[in-house]
Amino acid sequence: MGRGGRRHRGRSHRNQSEDSRENVPKPLKSDAFSIQNRIWSNLDFEEYYKEQRIVKAEEWDSFIEILRKPLPAAFRVNSNGQFCDEILSILENDFVKSLQAEAVESGELEGIKPLPWYPKNLAWHSNFSRKEIRKNQTLERFHEFLKLETEVGNMTRQEAVSMVPPLFLDVHPHHFVLDMCAAPGSKTFQLLEIIHESAEPGSLPNGMVVANDVDYKRSNLLIHQTKRTCTTNLIVTNNEGQHFPNCNSKRALSVASEKYHHPIDQLLFDRVLCDVPCSGDGTLRKAPDIWRRWNSGSGNGLHSLQVVIAMRGLSLLKVGGRMVYSTCSMNPIENEAVVAEILRRCECSVELVHVSDKLPELIRRPGLKKWKVHDRGGWYRSYKDVPKLQRDGVLRSMFPSGKSDKDSATGGGSSSGEMASDEPAEEEVCDLPLERCVRIVPHDQNTGGFFIAVLHKVSSLPDFPEKLNQRRNMTARARNSYEKSSYEKVSDTVVTQPEDTTEEIIVEEAALDNGLKLEKESTSEEGTVELAKEVVPPVQKGKWKGLDPVVFLRDETVINGIKRFYGINDESFPLNGHLVTRNSDTTSKGNVKRIYYVSRSVKDVLELNLAVGQKIKVASVGLKMFEKQSARECEAGSCSFRITSEGLPVILPYMTKQLLYATMVDFKNLLQHKSIKCTDFVHPQFGQKAAEVAEGYCVVILVDCTQKLECEAVKVNSPTIAIGCWKGKASLTVMVTTVDCDQLIQKLAC
Repeated sequence: MGRGGRRHRGRSHRNQSEDSRENVPKPLKSDAFSIQNRIWSNLDFEEYYKEQRIVKAEEWDSFIEILRKPLPAAFRVNSNGQFCDEILSILENDFVKSLQAEAVESGELEGIKPLPWYPKNLAWHSNFSRKEIRKNQTLERFHEFLKLETEVGNMTRQEAVSMVPPLFLDVHPHHFVLDMCAAPGSKTFQLLEIIHESAEPGSLPNGMVVANDVDYKRSNLLIHQTKRTCTTNLIVTNNEGQHFPNCNSKRALSVASEKYHHPIDQLLFDRVLCDVPCSGDGTLRKAPDIWRRWNSGSGNGLHSLQVVIAMRGLSLLKVGGRMVYSTCSMNPIENEAVVAEILRRCECSVELVHVSDKLPELIRRPGLKKWKVHDRGGWYRSYKDVPKLQRDGVLRSMFPSGKSDKDSATGGGSSSGEMASDEPAEEEVCDLPLERCVRIVPHDQNTGGFFIAVLHKVSSLPDFPEKLNQRRNMTARARNSYEKSSYEKVSDTVVTQPEDTTEEIIVEEAALDNGLKLEKESTSEEGTVELAKEVVPPVQKGKWKGLDPVVFLRDETVINGIKRFYGINDESFPLNGHLVTRNSDTTSKGNVKRIYYVSRSVKDVLELNLAVGQKIKVASVGLKMFEKQSARECEAGSCSFRITSEGLPVILPYMTKQLLYATMVDFKNLLQHKSIKCTDFVHPQFGQKAAEVAEGYCVVILVDCTQKLECEAVKVNSPTIAIGCWKGKASLTVMVTTVDCDQLIQKLAC
């Protein structure tokens, strides 16, 4: 807002001399408020949404007023975090009370409170904006608390309405879930939480999440965000959502299929989250710059892309599965119009699910049944009103009925920009059950704006008729509008530009995705694959630019060395076939530097992807479990691979060697001093055990004073507190980041 204000004043006085500028009086408080209102306003926006009647006329002032207020900060506590209960206790018994005075001073009843509709009080709403939390000195302790817990993965800062779609998805631990447009990763993190929370204690879920995003740079943000989940059940991919590859080994048989034995022969998903690229005007409170650049063409330009991505998501969904379509836009062209077009294309194979009984304390509104379309030519009630010269940018799928002028009773249109009919059409009303959609309006519960539709796949999608090659596509006008846009993913939906959005490519892909017969496919990089002859493209090194291929670790010497050193039983925690690496994680001598562990479900998908010629572009996979230590630190007989901090919680329950058990006093001393000689521990018994353990990586586990310092005395489970250390000749050195050490010290002091 500050930058916008300076720009506004600069334009106001740019024709004045320097002397005259110095004499201009500073604006009074009332003047500043007027300037702010002019910055946070857009007459086109107000006219558009008044005409669309997204709220009642008597609510309009309240709607606009809250859009001009900063968005309150919201955050979630990680339900699988080691200190989940402790963090909730701190919030409820400390910050709820300590922030009360600051809230009253700001005109609010309370500083923070749980979101009433989120299960188990795991999500919280703050009446302070993120800027206030950063800048207000009285909120400094709360700010530091949020920063630390977020950095170590115990908490995620996320807009409240962005938390809703994963809850409507109804995810179970055995589900294969696809997050189609995932960056920056808050919803992916949430999906992984749900999968792990529902799994049996001490076991890895059978399900997995594929988090996809087309933008490689934003994929890195996604990888960083999800790293804090310490999960083996994730694949991050870097494909265009509308072109997400088919992986079907039945179509192509070769030697590769004999080499890789996988129990799945086609990659389909139980759940799909389709949080599509959008204009993002539901995030005006968080990104006020949208006020300045908003126009109705934004939604129009993205409409076709949204339809194609959603259709691709449905084609990847199993029969009986569920897909959630969502946007952070309030525009019916991006919301109800897209859902209506999906339902028309899918006919009876997909139904819109009524979720009014879910999250009862979430205030939501039904989807719209009627709306208009606005373009540079003005307002249109029906497609038959659109002049032919405007029909490259205004599509029939944008209207409630989805009918063209030829489908209507009035017949054909005219040319040269004249109206398609002499008489303007009546305003259309959609005959589909769009009231089952969910609209979240900002002034109902002091949030951003959001739209959600829950779709259930009843049967296989119908084949598209050939005439779709000439219809249902992304037009040149819509394409140009999209390419010129400068949208950013200000909530959880990144706007990404496809590499090739020609009409032929999009229509061909849409047809293929929905069951049309495909004889062959060809790209300049992959060569030609003739599916009729069942030929598979050869696996190539470095096939994807900027991404090294995922390689299964087959080195028995390395694998057996790890199992022996850490005492891991292959039956309880199998390593063979579950360890992968990449070319970039290999030295020039061929030695592996980093090893990742993947769950059974991820392993199956990777093998399928290899069998069909690596169609999926994998950016990150599994959990980094082992990392090679430098040679000078490894003595003869020790294992050169240490366990990573993120991998330790997963593998610890299965370790039987290199374990030490310390009481609170010695554990705290290690955290504070970072390195201690074995002879200097408070408890000599612990020091003696430390001296006896093999040199190399080891794990120190915290026990209470009533427990014996022996392996058999402690059962390792999720509440267990442990840290990785390096055992040298005569000392123990902590191998944990300073942030993690500080966080543990704080928790142990409570």
